[in-house]
Amino acid sequence: MKHPPTLANPRVTMYTTAYCGYCVRAERLLETRGVTDIEKIRVDEEPQQRIAMMKRTGRRTVPQIYIGEHHVGGYDELAALDRAGALSALLAGDALRRA
Repeated sequence: MKHPPTLANPRVTMYTTAYCGYCVRAERLLETRGVTDIEKIRVDEEPQQRIAMMKRTGRRTVPQIYIGEHHVGGYDELAALDRAGALSALLAGDALRRA
């Protein structure tokens, strides 16, 4: 049973493609941090979604990751947040409450 996102448990959205090693790495990192439900938007299957992603993020590459409405960026930015200890707080909604 899926639980609706809350401020304490924000939705994670990832723009992705079928064959993207960085997307797989991002998903695995998120799973190690307890994220069990990632909304995946496949930009290779729906070209209009790539256009929407580029308008929303200003970027062409995948993955593009959102935690709630916060644009994290790609895998490198996600991993940097994790190394800095900020990813867990963001996933818990702590950083979102302060924003």
